[in-house]
Amino acid sequence: MPDSARARREADLVRYYSQEASARTERALPAERVQKLGEFLDRLAREGRGTLLEVGCGPGRDGQRFRAADLAYAGVDLTPVSVGISRAQGLCVCVASALRLPFADGTFDAAWTMSTLMHLDHVDLRAALGELVRVLAPGSPVAIGIWGAAQTHQHLLDDGTGFWPARFFSYRTDAVLLATLRDFGAVEEFETWPGGEPVHYQWTVLRTP
Repeated sequence: MPDSARARREADLVRYYSQEASARTERALPAERVQKLGEFLDRLAREGRGTLLEVGCGPGRDGQRFRAADLAYAGVDLTPVSVGISRAQGLCVCVASALRLPFADGTFDAAWTMSTLMHLDHVDLRAALGELVRVLAPGSPVAIGIWGAAQTHQHLLDDGTGFWPARFFSYRTDAVLLATLRDFGAVEEFETWPGGEPVHYQWTVLRTP
């Protein structure tokens, strides 16, 4: 994707989530996501994992759970407003793109990214997965959650009011997503659940090489 198009998409996402950030601190997370977070925490405890990176930390709702589990937590988000809210809660987060993670190779031994990577087109998704693998130690578990669909496609999602900028979404079929993920590690878990037609949620635990 041309850099100008990527920059425009990122700017629109920042504008949208800047206006949403405060409201999201009070919004309940889906029950399935809460359950999967608990299961992932159990996995990290069984495996003796101590450091975790969250890509797309938002206002820190998941980050608080990771910190409460005594993990050495770090988060990144494109939106400065969300980062400010997370920092006010004592979370170690910074403004950064999934395409340019500001960490050395092998820094973390686990990662978590929910409802973030669906904002990337296919080329950039592969770049983001490569960045995750780079900053993780070999054999690390990565929990990935995104919205998918019965047909692979991308579009701008507008709320219809014209008040907020439209967000770029890239939806993938289960088969396309799994084929992509397997280029970056072993898929240990894959599950979907309904999210309202025409999309569904795709949950994966990937193990880095």
